[in-house]
Amino acid sequence: MPLPSNTLRIAVMPGDGIGIEVTEATLAVLEPLARRHGIGLAFEQVRAGAICYRDTGTALSDESFAAAAAADAILLGAMGWPSIRMPDGTEVAPQLDLRMRLGLYAGVRPVRAIPGVPVALADPRAQSIDLVIVRESTEGLFFSRGRGTVTDDMAEETLRITRATTERLGRFSFALARRRAATRGRAGTVTLVDKANVFRAFAFMRAVVEGIAPEFPDVAFRAHYVDAMALDLVRRPWDFDVLPIENMFGDILSDLGAGLVGGMGFAPSADIGDTHAVFQPAHGTAPDIAGQGLANPTAMLLSAAMMLEWLGARGAGQGYADAAAELNAAVDGAFAGGLRTPDIGGGDGTVAVARAVAAHLGVAEA
Repeated sequence: MPLPSNTLRIAVMPGDGIGIEVTEATLAVLEPLARRHGIGLAFEQVRAGAICYRDTGTALSDESFAAAAAADAILLGAMGWPSIRMPDGTEVAPQLDLRMRLGLYAGVRPVRAIPGVPVALADPRAQSIDLVIVRESTEGLFFSRGRGTVTDDMAEETLRITRATTERLGRFSFALARRRAATRGRAGTVTLVDKANVFRAFAFMRAVVEGIAPEFPDVAFRAHYVDAMALDLVRRPWDFDVLPIENMFGDILSDLGAGLVGGMGFAPSADIGDTHAVFQPAHGTAPDIAGQGLANPTAMLLSAAMMLEWLGARGAGQGYADAAAELNAAVDGAFAGGLRTPDIGGGDGTVAVARAVAAHLGVAEA
């Protein structure tokens, strides 16, 4: 069947380990879903990652980066392998290079309870958890990646926060809260997470975001220290909406958030800039289960739904938004109907999840 004339190019970077498996499962669902909605998605496989580095000496070649940068969106499985290291001892992580080189400052990490998936908290309100961590993904402590100083007596890394990036992050977060309020029928709230009581950089960050808040009078603004937020995400996560946060703090708290709603297998993410975006599950490559068909592809499926929604919002057409909503609803329906993956004590592996979601979509896997 020929693709629609308005076909969009998606750079697919399966990466390493279970990244390959969850990518295959997701494409098997995406392709028939796209056909049914009449949306054009042309998938181009792009090699990058730790195994690529082991085999070629390059984790992300110039050709691979150019292909990714030229695409309308990037769908990434997972990258890295513990035993494959850079000369400085750090892991191979070209996904971080993509964030920096493409200016993907907004790391969007939804934390949402899925019907039928066990949550970590006994309180019945935990079933209503629905918040978004917006991790600044190009600065903060990660700015120092590859720049740190190490001597025999000392190691030093530098945290950087700039006004320009913080303003973009703040406006992105307030706009997201406004959109969520419109679709959920409740007031939007932005809660900045920082450590402004100790560090000048975070006091600066807070002042910048506070200065943006009046531009969004319909969205409430608050601030929370990161240690208190770690406590309150366990005590009362249902009280929060949109949480902009520095890079390293966001890396840590987004994993905590995933733990509240079933684990990393249910944690989608997007790294979004002004012109490019990468969509990927927040989990790693899981070498201990790679190749066994046990990986939970739900986070990858939900990341693909985020991609469709983003493309639709950028003018690709209502069909993309409709397909995104349908894919999210199918995931919910499959787990509400009894689907159980190994990471939550069940026996439904990677292929079984794809088939169950496809069944709820009413499409046959590609």
